[in-house]
Amino acid sequence: MNWYVLRVQSGREERVAENLRKRVKAAGLDEQVPRVLVPTEAITEIKNGKKRTRKRKLYPGYIVCEMDVTDDVWFLIRETSGIGDFVGSHGRPHPMEPHEVESVLGTMEKSEEKPKIQIQFQKGESVKVKEGPFESFDGIIDEVDAEKGMVKVIVTIFGRPTPVELEYWQVESI
Repeated sequence: MNWYVLRVQSGREERVAENLRKRVKAAGLDEQVPRVLVPTEAITEIKNGKKRTRKRKLYPGYIVCEMDVTDDVWFLIRETSGIGDFVGSHGRPHPMEPHEVESVLGTMEKSEEKPKIQIQFQKGESVKVKEGPFESFDGIIDEVDAEKGMVKVIVTIFGRPTPVELEYWQVESI
């Protein structure tokens, strides 16, 4: 069995994947098409003071399928609404390389265990500290550490620029 990439209607990846799963089951081709996935990763973000975890598509407009491409499977996939075609040259399906499959599946598993933190700040951006001992101080982002969820902000204390490490949710753009 190989993994293949299918082009689908953007924004409808989940619906198309579910429709394909139902058609595969109804046709009795479960053994030829065991898995149909929409590659996603979990993202943690804070909005209005609330921490939310949401799924973000890694490749909008594409789904991946593990399958054995036979004539029946080929016809079923081509006739499923919302699916454009296989990714490959000249209309021929081209299987994904093993390292590509490991990368996609690894990213999905890793993000499920520990969701990626989405920090929307960049170096040089002006911010205001909204929580902690430096509340209501203005500063400039000097460094962003997405792994730890921290930002280093240069604030002016007693006329001197001082670097302060804060969690990303403790500051807001101005």
